[in-house]
Amino acid sequence: MFKSFFPDSRAFWPSVILWTVICCGVWFQWSEAIGARVGLQMAEATPVIGLGHFVTDAFLLFYGYYALSVALFALAWFTLKPSRWQRWSILGSAFILFSTYYSVQVSVAINNWRRPFFDSVQAALSPNSKVTTADLYVLMLQFAEIAFVAIFIFVITRFFVSHYIFRWRTAMNDFYTSQWPQVRSIEGASQRVQEDTMRFATIMEGLGVSMVEAVMTLFAFLPVLWSLSAYVSELPVFGAVPAPLFSAAMAWSVFGTLLLAAVGIKLPGLEFKNQRVEAAYRKELVYGEDNPARAQPETLVSLFADVRKNYFRLYFHYMYFNVARSLYLQADNIFAYLILVPTIAAGKITFGILQQILTAFSQVSNAFQYLVNSWTTIVELLSVYKRLTAFEAAIKHEALPAIEAQPE
Repeated sequence: MFKSFFPDSRAFWPSVILWTVICCGVWFQWSEAIGARVGLQMAEATPVIGLGHFVTDAFLLFYGYYALSVALFALAWFTLKPSRWQRWSILGSAFILFSTYYSVQVSVAINNWRRPFFDSVQAALSPNSKVTTADLYVLMLQFAEIAFVAIFIFVITRFFVSHYIFRWRTAMNDFYTSQWPQVRSIEGASQRVQEDTMRFATIMEGLGVSMVEAVMTLFAFLPVLWSLSAYVSELPVFGAVPAPLFSAAMAWSVFGTLLLAAVGIKLPGLEFKNQRVEAAYRKELVYGEDNPARAQPETLVSLFADVRKNYFRLYFHYMYFNVARSLYLQADNIFAYLILVPTIAAGKITFGILQQILTAFSQVSNAFQYLVNSWTTIVELLSVYKRLTAFEAAIKHEALPAIEAQPE
């Protein structure tokens, strides 16, 4: 699944992690010193509103630093271990990371815009307001500029990711078909090569980008939420705690993740077995197209009974999973307001700051809730992974996974 697309070396993924840690460490430790060397001012007195957010000195330095880091890493692997898909797998992955980070920064820019806009709205609604219509129109124009950037980045990223994922599917398809004599005896082999590689690629298109976006969101919004915690002195029930907004977002998200993981623990295995019984039923029908002795009514009834049994088990387990997930997500809609009740009642924040807090809290909470929001898709991905793992075992002449030998 991975070595067909990424460089076939055990050192590749450790090198990705190590190089990422080194680059991040250098950036957070010495970015200000590097900026001073090239005449760039890293710190901004106040957040820049509008498109200027993307061309500050800090951003310009980051653009150059990221490009240099990627170029050095790619050059090393292009030289040491050339591979067919290296431009897509290495440079393409780097582009997706950058565009995802940029889209998250669009959200940061919008969050910076919320405070002056909603404070202006609050002031305009008060008696003797000095806010003019021109002030509000200028702020709306700034929002439109950011929104157009968001649309452009979203479209470009999705277009590129679609091509990237199809190349990945092509790499898997070429690899598995080249090993066909070794894998053809696996149950549902044709389905795994054609359908499971397609499903793997399709799921990774949405799930992979969402995961990267969640991580980037945390990098971008955690400092924002930490700074906004200065406006909130205490939480209901718990009272004063360090960085209350940050702590509440962490605790609530971890609770939701553990809850959904525990409730949905049986789903991956059931999804895997569902693919097996569907494949067996479809295979008998295909044989019956050319062989009158196959696909007899009694056989089809028996095979479809297996399909029915497994689907009913899935329906039952998804029922209580969806109950738990829906209860948690509905509670999540008011959780931020719940912890802000003492602060709002005391009149310690303005309407603009409230909007900033709600947006930042929502971004961080949703990023931490990645598993909660994507658990159903993750279950499907795990079932596909289990099926393709059997191919890996057959190619390596290893014993098949235990679940392959389980009777229906």
